[in-house]
Amino acid sequence: MQLPYELLIGLRYTRPSRGAGQRNRFISFISALSVAGIALGVAALIVVLSVMNGFQKEVRDRMLSVLSHIEVFAGRAPLTDWRTLVVEARKNPRVLAGAPYVAGQAMLTRDETVRGVIVRGIDPAVEPTVADFAAHFVAGSAAALVPGEYGVAIGIEMANQLLIGMGDRITLIVPQGSTTPAGLVPRLRQLQVVGIFQAGHYEYDSSMVLMDIEDAARLFRVEGVTGVRLRTSDMLAAPAIARELARTLPGDLMIRDWSQENRNWFAAVQIEKRMMFIILTLIVAVAAFNLVSMLVMTVTDKRSDIAILRTLGASPASVMKVFVVQGASVGLLGTFAGVALGVVLALNVGPVMAAIETTFGFQVLPKGIYFINHLPSDLHLDDVTLIGVTACVLAFAATLYPSWRASRVRPAEALRYE
Repeated sequence: MQLPYELLIGLRYTRPSRGAGQRNRFISFISALSVAGIALGVAALIVVLSVMNGFQKEVRDRMLSVLSHIEVFAGRAPLTDWRTLVVEARKNPRVLAGAPYVAGQAMLTRDETVRGVIVRGIDPAVEPTVADFAAHFVAGSAAALVPGEYGVAIGIEMANQLLIGMGDRITLIVPQGSTTPAGLVPRLRQLQVVGIFQAGHYEYDSSMVLMDIEDAARLFRVEGVTGVRLRTSDMLAAPAIARELARTLPGDLMIRDWSQENRNWFAAVQIEKRMMFIILTLIVAVAAFNLVSMLVMTVTDKRSDIAILRTLGASPASVMKVFVVQGASVGLLGTFAGVALGVVLALNVGPVMAAIETTFGFQVLPKGIYFINHLPSDLHLDDVTLIGVTACVLAFAATLYPSWRASRVRPAEALRYE
């Protein structure tokens, strides 16, 4: 099967001919720069978005070691029969388990330091079914939260900032006070630290206090539980599962998934990803529009060839196709090279960064400053596809004006001085 002559001529123009002059070699040099620029821009865009996806996944996984996929609660009123609620929720095949909790806010005092904390009462026997908390204890364990003993587990950041160690006693001030002849007096409770955990998320490591659910219920005077935490088979499907539960669960209940509880953080990450995509796409656009200068020079150099094609019967549209093929092939070559380079780098960010740190003797993410001391990467096929398509569209758009100029060349004027 014969290929269209426009395709054959356009592809031939992408490589220098034998005995090419200095001008032709310069055009080939600009073409090579265009390919390299597009490839580097595409690769940078893939690597940056993959690293941002990796950071988002890392933080999300660390959040979900403390948070549940879905929470069900009744607003200000406590739940008195949480087991029935879990049975109803598990009728949804994508809900795997449920565990009760009691939550409240309090003030924690240590010597002369006072800070606000979030108190969460958990059932150590049931909690592992909805959150992998046991793996994050750096001292003690969740099993030490025995009802009636008022033991607590605190985050490692809180322990470091307040100089609290295992076995130390702290004071918790609960806002639900007691009425006395002197007025409303807040209730104080002495607690003993029986565990220290490191969830890997600063907000929880610095402000969360865990205790047994029965002790928390007595402390906050809750008859029942605050709500139920649910684990699903797919955390990414938790928003859709929450909407299904809202239609099927009886009673006037409030349901929220993990993305709603941290909506501001995830919204900020999405905005950063969009802005980074736009900024790095401009780099690809600059490289793509180098094709304009390359094609303009090619059209000027090939005026006589264009005139001969026209005299042999080629239409203006055919001439335009020749230079569109030339520019688009350069753009496609740069895009494919950039995608290949970007995918390889995104899949090997860790070893590449380790090699760079070893070579230059510095650490990109020092362990003493950041919770994550490595660059995580999470390559998404849809990101790679979007980047590749965007680069191809920009490269194709860059060929239109020079190709149109080539189609406007008049044979008589081009051959007048030949």
